[in-house]
Amino acid sequence: MAGSREAMDGAPGRLDMKGRGERHLANRALCPYVAPMSIWEKLGDFAGRVSTSARSGVADLADAVRTFVQGDPQLRRNVAFSVAMIALSAKMAKADGVVTQDEIRAFQQIFAVPSEQARNVARLFDIAKADTAGFEAYAERMARLCGSGRPNCRMLTDILDGLFHIAKADGVLHEREGRFLKRIAEIFGIDERHYESILARHVDLGDADPYAVLGIARDRPFEDVKRHYRKLVAENHPDRLIARGLPAEFIAIATMRIAAINAAYEIIEKGLKAV
Repeated sequence: MAGSREAMDGAPGRLDMKGRGERHLANRALCPYVAPMSIWEKLGDFAGRVSTSARSGVADLADAVRTFVQGDPQLRRNVAFSVAMIALSAKMAKADGVVTQDEIRAFQQIFAVPSEQARNVARLFDIAKADTAGFEAYAERMARLCGSGRPNCRMLTDILDGLFHIAKADGVLHEREGRFLKRIAEIFGIDERHYESILARHVDLGDADPYAVLGIARDRPFEDVKRHYRKLVAENHPDRLIARGLPAEFIAIATMRIAAINAAYEIIEKGLKAV
């Protein structure tokens, strides 16, 4: 991955883009969080280790993460999340067939990669992209590495959210990208309703969009909607995400998610007040 880190252009809103096999996308601004360098320094050490030893691809990557940063479970979770995001981004790029400048910028928005560490990130990206193992093998390994083993694992949801942001960066979710993300969700143990909620945060699904974003039925009383909304906000607070293994450098994922949840709730609240 290479390219200058730039701000996304355009005001928040919905893009009017059409095409076969594509969905209209929600364009939401992000403010990446620039954090201390510890995770990038560790990834640099990790990249140096695996670049000379990871000859069988995903198996070596996963095993290297398991033995890395011994004695510091939180930092090991941070490294595991980062490696999963990089490896699956590489596999998505390979499945799509092309890496656009928009996707590079989106990747850098999520990662906020310091320039001096860009080569190490690119090294891990290239290892995964060049590996002959398919994306499903990577998803299965990363699910075992990062997941809780329970349905709708929150850390795996964070990874899927990041992949969606990269996929939609050029203004459309292409058919191959959509199939890739749906299959990743299945391997991650994310059920259909939870997947639709994730999808709705990134793709315009029409009138059901705000309810789909919150993951709640349209016929629920407003008090139920409010309680559910408050629960989602609490569950997705950046501090909660960091505590479960999301590196502080990836806080743009939490920012984007909270913005989508707030926007959906406001639409529902205004609509019900107008009745």
